[in-house]
Amino acid sequence: MNELEQYIQSYFGVPQEDLAKISPLFQLTRLKRGEYFLKTGQVCDKLSFQRSGLIRVYIETGEKDITQWVSTQGYFLTDLSGIIFHRPSKYHIQALVDCELYTIHKEDYNQLGSLIAKWHEQEKLFIAHCFTLLEDRIFALLSKSAEQRYEHLFEQQKDLFNRVPLQYLASMMGMTPETLSRLRRKKSVG
Repeated sequence: MNELEQYIQSYFGVPQEDLAKISPLFQLTRLKRGEYFLKTGQVCDKLSFQRSGLIRVYIETGEKDITQWVSTQGYFLTDLSGIIFHRPSKYHIQALVDCELYTIHKEDYNQLGSLIAKWHEQEKLFIAHCFTLLEDRIFALLSKSAEQRYEHLFEQQKDLFNRVPLQYLASMMGMTPETLSRLRRKKSVG
């Protein structure tokens, strides 16, 4: 059982016989460092499970780039507004390092409901999970101090601080790079 099958089974409780139907629809794909999974204005037509690497989701505002998320191994990657509603993306999704993904294209994704009896229930769980993660991030940005946001990300994904440019992490946490540097100095001294 590969990483994708393990994740689908543990998170969604998909039985082994259904995994056998889903798994072949996902193809192992690769993104080289700097390559785009999706660019602003394109309609996303795929869903990927990240096997390895780092991928940045960001938006360009004219003045600066704002990092929405840095995706790591074990996360799903898509633009829900594109794959579900066929809307152009607001985001760029770009590999920060070489990455491996298990990818399913929209045509195959749309077949899952006819292949698996409980798929619509499981898809609803997946979207609800994405939504609650987003809610938690918004609440943290609105209610926590910069130091609390830093501590939380550091506790949850410490390895990002050695692998991702600090300006991306600062942006993702809603702070300036200077604030992040100050917090890092404070934590290393304390």
